[in-house]
Amino acid sequence: MKPRTRARSLALQVLYEVDIANHPPADTFRSRLEETPLSDELSNFARQIIFGVLPLTNNLDQLIAKYAPEWPFEQVATIDRNILRIALWDLALIPRLVLSTACSARSRIISMKSSRQSQRHSIAIWKSSA
Repeated sequence: MKPRTRARSLALQVLYEVDIANHPPADTFRSRLEETPLSDELSNFARQIIFGVLPLTNNLDQLIAKYAPEWPFEQVATIDRNILRIALWDLALIPRLVLSTACSARSRIISMKSSRQSQRHSIAIWKSSA
C-alpha cells in the first residue's frame, strides 16, 4: 500500500470508530498510530483529514443526503458515510484525485458492489460542484 494511502486508511479507521463508538478523536488517532506507525509527515496528513472532516460532518452529511436522494442518509453504511465525507472534504483541496482515492480505499475495506454505489454518489457530488 502506498504511504499516503496508508495514512488515508488510518484516517478512515479513526473517523469510522468516532462515528460508531463516539470515542474521542485524539485518543482514537493516538491508538491507531500505535497500531500502525506512520512517519511524521504521514501522521500529519492523516491528522489533517481527521480534524478537517470532523468539524464539517453535519455540512458534509447534508451534501451527501442532497446528492444521493435515492438512498436515505440513515441507510448509508457508516464506512460509506465516512468515505464520502473524506471525498467531499478532499474535493475542495484536490478534486481530480478524490474519487479514485476514496473509492479504492473503500474497496479494500468492503465489497465492490457497495463501492460502485459510493463511487456514483461521489461522482454526482463532484459533477455538481465543478
